[in-house]
Amino acid sequence: MQKQKVAIIGAGPGGLAAAMMLSYRGFSVDVYEKQPYIGGRTSRVTEGDYHFDLGPTFFSMPHILEEVFEASGRNLHDYVELKELETMYELMFDDLTIHATRNREKMKKHIEDLFPGCGGRYEQFMIDTKKKMNKLMPMLQNQHGSLLDYVRLRSLKALPELEAGRSLYDVLGRYFDDERLKLSFTFQSKYLGMSPWECPGAFSILSYMEHEWGVFHPVGGLNRLTQAMAEVVKENGGRIHTGLGVKKLIVDKKQVTGLRLDNGEVIEADDVVMNADFARGMTTLFEERQVKKYSKKVIEKKKYSCSTFMIYAGVKKTVNLGHHTILFSNDYKNNVEEITKTKKLSQDPSIYVQHASQTDPTLAPEGKSALYILAPVPNNFSGIEWEKEKDKFRDLIWNLVEEKTGQKLRDSVEVEKILTPFDWEHDKQVYKGATFNLAHNLGQMMYFRPHNQFEEVDRLWLVGGGTHPGSGLPTIFESARITSNAITKKYHKAGMHV
Repeated sequence: MQKQKVAIIGAGPGGLAAAMMLSYRGFSVDVYEKQPYIGGRTSRVTEGDYHFDLGPTFFSMPHILEEVFEASGRNLHDYVELKELETMYELMFDDLTIHATRNREKMKKHIEDLFPGCGGRYEQFMIDTKKKMNKLMPMLQNQHGSLLDYVRLRSLKALPELEAGRSLYDVLGRYFDDERLKLSFTFQSKYLGMSPWECPGAFSILSYMEHEWGVFHPVGGLNRLTQAMAEVVKENGGRIHTGLGVKKLIVDKKQVTGLRLDNGEVIEADDVVMNADFARGMTTLFEERQVKKYSKKVIEKKKYSCSTFMIYAGVKKTVNLGHHTILFSNDYKNNVEEITKTKKLSQDPSIYVQHASQTDPTLAPEGKSALYILAPVPNNFSGIEWEKEKDKFRDLIWNLVEEKTGQKLRDSVEVEKILTPFDWEHDKQVYKGATFNLAHNLGQMMYFRPHNQFEEVDRLWLVGGGTHPGSGLPTIFESARITSNAITKKYHKAGMHV
């Protein structure tokens, strides 16, 4: 019997996770990737003898990826070595530094020492947010293709936890009065490219996830996760075609029948899974008349995350920094508003520095350091001319990093690569350079986010940060699990075995 053919557009983490599970279940799977490498935003940058992750650097909730590997007939730990970080990250304010750990008693004492009277409030935050997490997880792990999903028991239990009328910042205000403590448990909204003053209160689960399950580093970087996933796809009989992008979806009577590749070749498929950046895919893979709900005009009016300005630097000396360091701006709220509202370049940006070679010597030569430096900036709706601004902004970032860490670094830079929002859009195929995809406001979550089973065209499915449940690696893996299970169920319901 001929296997059902599934074509997957994009070899990012969502597409690879779907390819793993579907190939294991007997589908004939082909993944088409425009870039000459796999991984999408979760890939590797190499400059000289230094190695960096391109995008994501935080990895939490590894049990979700472990379950994806199990559903693909494999054990994650046979492919990847994970190191848990005792200090998850260091949060540097002007007058103090918070060393975050998932050791509950140690974290409680650390908070109490820095902020007398607040240790017990941290404990209460963890207790309350655990209950919230338990109620929200069933919503995050299931499809939301119909408004009727909201009257299911799992949804009725979870809806109050969305805290529709409260921002993430408001929710943390129930526990902490000190601004620095509030920011220590709300900065994670940046993972979604959003402001804590606008991010829905439900996302207090982001900091809880780290404090409950920890933060891990895969040896070699997070890009090792997607490399391992690609290995499993091939072992299970799937095929990955790099340097071979998809030009158009072939649609016949509101049904996808295949793909037209960049080289002109036509590929027939029973089902297509789109792991391309959602807005990019909608505006390039369809003819305008084929989609109305997500036409180019509609896509342009959606709300998007911020972008990021990246510096990947190889430094020819040992740097005295932890694995993850957040350097907060002096006026964090103003900085966030510059990024998300006024869309202008800040003169006092918050900065994230990853010094992974401190944990992982495979990333830099002995006695040297690989630094990944990120500043959240406006997406390309801002109109900022990055070719004119990038050198000046790069100098500002280096000045602030040196000033706030108290270390001379620039004189020792051996290799350096800059990536701007312009590059994210034009080189990495990210719509408007919005590196965290569609924003996660309540009007773009669950049912109101593009559905895993695409609404307008039959046989088209979505995975990745632009569909339910959202961006961030754990949720992207969940999107792949939801979609893969739905495709499998579709054929089993029809009495067909794959």
